[in-house]
Amino acid sequence: MSSFTSQEQRFLLDLARQAIATALMGSAPHPDALAGVLPSDALRLPGAAFVTVRKQGLLRGCVGVVQPKPLYQAIASAALSAALRDPRFPPVTPEELPGLEIEISLLSPFFPIMPEELQVGEHGLLVSDGFHRGLLLPQVAREMGWDRERFLEEACLKAGLARTAWKEGAKLEAFTAVVFSETTVSAEAPAGKPQL
Repeated sequence: MSSFTSQEQRFLLDLARQAIATALMGSAPHPDALAGVLPSDALRLPGAAFVTVRKQGLLRGCVGVVQPKPLYQAIASAALSAALRDPRFPPVTPEELPGLEIEISLLSPFFPIMPEELQVGEHGLLVSDGFHRGLLLPQVAREMGWDRERFLEEACLKAGLARTAWKEGAKLEAFTAVVFSETTVSAEAPAGKPQL
């Protein structure tokens, strides 16, 4: 996966925050209006991404766009869903917005993987069997202190499968991710800051 400049990363983080803010003000964000101010053509390329929203270090929402679409559109869509539509949490309120931290994970293409090839902390995992699908980002195993087997089990559980489904024919696909957040990227605002 190609790397992204700090300017591109900052733009995407600002875009995610602006998409949430716009929705909280009662307007529908229009990411297509950004086509003329994108800092590079790389942000127009199809990509898959997750946006994670945290409040005081605790998870407040995490949703992704797995089917590739123009990256800037994927980020805006995932940010809205993470803040307002993650079924595990109530929607973010306008009062919470200033205290939220946004993290973005840009996903590589998915590839088949054998359980013994899975590298904890490097690979994310998508487990599927029929209509059941569960995805865990690479950083989840590291943050939770899971070993390979626990990571496989937790991905199966997230898919609504038995924890041993990875041994029993469930399809395993891995990916890597470029992960950055508002605390890891320079606060310098790039030229063409998003205005939705």
